[in-house]
Amino acid sequence: MRFAKVIGLATAAAIGLLPMAVPASAAPTDSTYAPTMLVLDASGSMLAADPGGGTKMDAAKTAVRNFVQTAPAAAKVGLSVYGTGTGSTDAEKAAGCRDVSVLEPADTIDKPALTTAVDNITPSGFTPIGAALRTAAGALPTEGPRSIVLVSDGLDTCSPPDPCEVARELHAQGTDIVMHAIGFGVDDASRAQLTCIADTTGGTYTDAADGKTLEQVLPRVSTAALREYASAGTPVEGGEGYQNAPAVVPGQYLDTIGHKKPRYYAVDIPEGATAYFSGTMSFPRGEDPVRANNSMYVRVFGAEGKDCNAFEHANAVRSTDGVALTVTSTWTGATEAKDGSFNADKCKGGGRYYFTVEWAGVADSAPPTLPLELNIAVEPGVTDTGPAAEPALAPFTAPNSPVEPVTGGGSFNVATVLDGPGVYSDTVQRGEFVFYKVKLDWGQGLAYRVRFLETPGRGLDNVSVATTSLYNPYRHEVDDDFTSYTGAADTLPTNEAALATPEIRYRNRESSEKEVSENALAGWYYIAVHMGPARHDPGSVRPVPIELDLAVTGTPEPGPTYQSAPGSTAGTPAPNAPDTATKPADDDNSTVLLGIVVAGFAALGIIVFTLLRMRRRR
Repeated sequence: MRFAKVIGLATAAAIGLLPMAVPASAAPTDSTYAPTMLVLDASGSMLAADPGGGTKMDAAKTAVRNFVQTAPAAAKVGLSVYGTGTGSTDAEKAAGCRDVSVLEPADTIDKPALTTAVDNITPSGFTPIGAALRTAAGALPTEGPRSIVLVSDGLDTCSPPDPCEVARELHAQGTDIVMHAIGFGVDDASRAQLTCIADTTGGTYTDAADGKTLEQVLPRVSTAALREYASAGTPVEGGEGYQNAPAVVPGQYLDTIGHKKPRYYAVDIPEGATAYFSGTMSFPRGEDPVRANNSMYVRVFGAEGKDCNAFEHANAVRSTDGVALTVTSTWTGATEAKDGSFNADKCKGGGRYYFTVEWAGVADSAPPTLPLELNIAVEPGVTDTGPAAEPALAPFTAPNSPVEPVTGGGSFNVATVLDGPGVYSDTVQRGEFVFYKVKLDWGQGLAYRVRFLETPGRGLDNVSVATTSLYNPYRHEVDDDFTSYTGAADTLPTNEAALATPEIRYRNRESSEKEVSENALAGWYYIAVHMGPARHDPGSVRPVPIELDLAVTGTPEPGPTYQSAPGSTAGTPAPNAPDTATKPADDDNSTVLLGIVVAGFAALGIIVFTLLRMRRRR
């Protein structure tokens, strides 16, 4: 990594890799989208004029309608309101402070019903935000990631319960609900209250000064809320030792892991093949960034539990920012010849190997157990490796095409496709990761830069760490850079023209240069952009518009020829996934070796003026 500006660093690491055929059980499902309740302020103050024309309520309705129309069809979105059932006189206050209605449940989105419900809202009464948060939480499922998006134009007028105390109460109960708040033309006191609600639950606060701004930010905030990370996979229970390790085939699995107790899994690896193994834990968000360091280990064992002296580990220094921490191993022991003797090396040649994952370093604030996602893939050996390695990185020429607006995905498995070279624009919330993906064939490379455009505000109150990372098809981070964003325009990378890969060739893995050897697979390459939270005054900062300049170079060429197996075709990986496997719908290129199945939510990590990233591999 280049240490361009040492003010802090946000890290992201997740891995998931399968051969060309992907088990149906491992594909992204509706669990990608967290059930979400929109909570809309319909108190009497929403009858005030909006600077853009009409009332604040008119503007809020338009913003909600626009979000509903663009929400994913698989999203689970409900709607509740407060302030519609009474007037705002003192005599009506007791009833008004109980006046919260669930208009639509958080089921698979019913766009016509939600739109009709919004159209029929008439603002008139009080502002019972605390009661509304409890009601919204009660209307969501009882477990798993869930979100609340609150739009309010002022302070709670019904405390108790104090809305920030309600947020703390729910968080203390272990309720996995993240609350995001949007202040619609609010004053400082209201902003502080709404910010407290968001910060307490690991959510975001966003200002919307007028209706036009609300129309822009509500879809962004709501989309981020929908994409809260949800662990998924075929259930499996790792063994306490290699003797009782379950045998797993390529795919995605879900286990539960506790503190400092290794879990064993057995993988059969054919002669000449390479295995990829990863484990991912997603940590809950919290308020204690100081004692929030966690680490994971992975080890490899051969026949009869022989220690193969293969060890990798990954660290997260700010797990309470909602880190998805991944540890990975690329095992090439099966590609090495085993002699036929009784004393043959048990860590060479084809056969059964054992991988362990251990939650080895445990933060003070960590829960006793967490879901553990496992990804296993096996890449067959080759009979022809194809062209020689390409040592040069792809050149970068700034594109001059029109800007194309896109909305980045909230994780790897919903990354937004960037369809070739061009200029792409997006808006990134403070504290948010967004993901994009670019397909590279054999012989192609990419180069890109991210431009962070200007926003109001300067100085320490506005500082966020901005990071971009580039990942290969099995989601290993191959390059990254960061800067301290202060509201002035900035660009990543800071000291080079672009982050780039070489032209992709199988034999790149033979290179002694990591920037070459780690780019040896055709397929999807991932670009992540992260804006860290503003630690000093998160309530006053604005979302950051970005422009991503992408160049794709090189001409597609033949790749390696893989060893054949029954039912396979020369030149492609031999199928080794379960019979239920299906080819991903978006992978129509027979030279693409690997399909991605899982993504962990990207890790957040920042301490101003301190380099936080701690990640070692050996």
